[in-house]
Amino acid sequence: MDLDALITTAQALVAPGKGILAADESGGTIKKRFDSIKVESTEDNRRAYRELLFTTDGAEEYISGVILFDETIRQSSSNGTPFPKLLADRGIISGIKVDSGAHPLAFAGEDEAITEGLDGLRERLTEYKELGARFAKWRGTYTITDVLPSEYAIRANAHALARYAALCQEAGIVPIVEPEVFMEGSHSIERAFVVTSAVLDAVYDELFRQRVHLEGTLLKPNMVLAGYDAAEQATDEQVAHLSLACFKRCVPAAVPGIVFLSGGQTDEQATSRLNEMNKSGPHPWQLSFSYGRALQAPALKAWLGDPANVGAGQKAFAHRARLNGAARSGSYTPKMEGEAA
Repeated sequence: MDLDALITTAQALVAPGKGILAADESGGTIKKRFDSIKVESTEDNRRAYRELLFTTDGAEEYISGVILFDETIRQSSSNGTPFPKLLADRGIISGIKVDSGAHPLAFAGEDEAITEGLDGLRERLTEYKELGARFAKWRGTYTITDVLPSEYAIRANAHALARYAALCQEAGIVPIVEPEVFMEGSHSIERAFVVTSAVLDAVYDELFRQRVHLEGTLLKPNMVLAGYDAAEQATDEQVAHLSLACFKRCVPAAVPGIVFLSGGQTDEQATSRLNEMNKSGPHPWQLSFSYGRALQAPALKAWLGDPANVGAGQKAFAHRARLNGAARSGSYTPKMEGEAA
């Protein structure tokens, strides 16, 4: 294992002013997004949409890396350039989603899941590296109620995340560790703080046990948020304050960066809350983004599957990327939302 190379890649992914585009939607997820704009989810339409994102002029100023899906890492642009090479030529690092999704956790409640995909992972990582991937992502999920997640679910997912991370580093690939506490529910932000803290404590305990070098990893967590249906919703300032308090207690300073998932927040919320956290820096780690829908939604609506709208889609994507780039330094303002890209 070349630890220096892992560290260099991890640090490049959280370079100042930049963050990660999550374009690793599964077949089911991308179909839902295409359904929302009445576009059929064919392989060619998916390829065309992702080419729109990957060839956006100026996006490389704010996008350090892109997480790809298995289908996408094997695809090429309309001129025949493999997507990983197209991205590398623009100074963007290719990553890959390697888990096979969440499945019911045996002997647990019906709302608890375990992420699968460890079988054959060593061989898949070797292939993905040959295809151009320099980092990977694995997502563990946690349902939150007054009694969930159970200690069993917390520990089982932490173990899987750590085994994945160790295999990635063995292969020379930076692991992004993604423990996501869901926003669904009526729980308070205080309950989210308790659960997120317990999840992160278990994850870092397992990473240590599995001999993972934290300097060559990134963390992709949820922000600490009240549930969608909670009677009281927190302000952006409260979200930033409690999220930072949680991470300072639970995330070792050896981790180069925290790249937040948007987790169902609106585009503006995801940007504003990241901005609030960075305004109060410096912090032990870089605070960045790894957004999917919160980066892509405006581009998808502008594109609508029509080749004539590629320019409009790229303009919308570049604008959203720029706003999140500004949030990296705490310089984003709501006024920027209405500015032309």
